Amino acid sequence: MVATSEYILCEIQNGVLVITINRPDKLNALNKQTIEELHETLVEAENESDIRAIILTGAGQKAFVAGADIAEFANFSVEEGKQLSSIGHFKVFNFIENYSKPVIAAVNGFALGGGLELAMACHIRVVSDNAKMGLPEVSLGVIPGYGGTQRLAQLVGKGKAFEMIVTADMINATDAYKWGLANYVTTQEELLNKCFEITAKISTKSPTAIKTAIKVINAGYNTKLNGFEVEIEEFGKSFGTKDFKEGVSAFLEKRKSNFRGE
Repeated sequence: MVATSEYILCEIQNGVLVITINRPDKLNALNKQTIEELHETLVEAENESDIRAIILTGAGQKAFVAGADIAEFANFSVEEGKQLSSIGHFKVFNFIENYSKPVIAAVNGFALGGGLELAMACHIRVVSDNAKMGLPEVSLGVIPGYGGTQRLAQLVGKGKAFEMIVTADMINATDAYKWGLANYVTTQEELLNKCFEITAKISTKSPTAIKTAIKVINAGYNTKLNGFEVEIEEFGKSFGTKDFKEGVSAFLEKRKSNFRGE
């Protein structure tokens, strides 16, 4: 069972784990402890076969995650700064991007700096109509350090990424949707309902195939890999899974599939 911790609230609904970052007094800013607890939660959830998808959100009505906890690293050395970025990539941001189950960011309110980077690491983003999103790091004399320089360009294109990062401007939900940063825009009241609408579709599909699809899509953005070759290899491997046998049998027998993720 995935447990709630000091800064991370967990609730399972219909095979979906809702993870809420719970530091509303700090606008859910990411400190070392929050990153550690989020990592531990994700590790636990990955081993729970009953959990088919993750929804990640922030506590309260004001913010998803308003950034990293600046006070925590204000006096860091060069090496400490490098370690901060490296550990964050490993434990949360890259970890989510390569996670075996779909992770949906339910962006309620501000998603700034590390908060936007967290949303961009997720596979799908649903944002509230009052959301404000941006990477303001250059205002502090630093650059985005949790994958923002890379993932923003992948999502909105190089030109818009340059503009957002070098001006440090925030954008609204409408522009986020228009530029491809958000999959959907909803009211705050409907935000989680929209996420559950997506996870309801995911939950009926093959967990094995979904895990593989995530791996192969990401391979296309890895300069060390040939995404087409990875696709060919993983497509072939799919034929050896029980989920493939079940999916094909169900199709031919005109019945609903009962996937077990095997």
